Amino acid sequence: MLRRIWRGWTSPANADSYEELLRSTIFPAIKDRAIVGFTGIELLRRPLDTEVEFMTIMTFTDEDAVKRFAGAAHEQAVVPAAAQALLGRYDAQSAHYDVRVPLTTAG
Repeated sequence: MLRRIWRGWTSPANADSYEELLRSTIFPAIKDRAIVGFTGIELLRRPLDTEVEFMTIMTFTDEDAVKRFAGAAHEQAVVPAAAQALLGRYDAQSAHYDVRVPLTTAG
């Protein structure tokens, strides 16, 4: 299992609009692609001094699944134009990590 991690930053004024774009348009479009080996996506958000940072964590079964999502240059970030318009800056590449211990619950 692989996690694909990517970060983008926007202004506080654009943060809610960016999150809404992800929730209403971008994430559903990814799900609608029915990519074999894509198992989910998480969104994290944190305020900083002058901007808001967003992190997406996508889960894939293997590298081939990542390539089905992102193409042959699978480390390159996939950032739709509508998202780019709301972001001040973003990672040009995504980082990929092997999952060594899966998410567990406390208790």
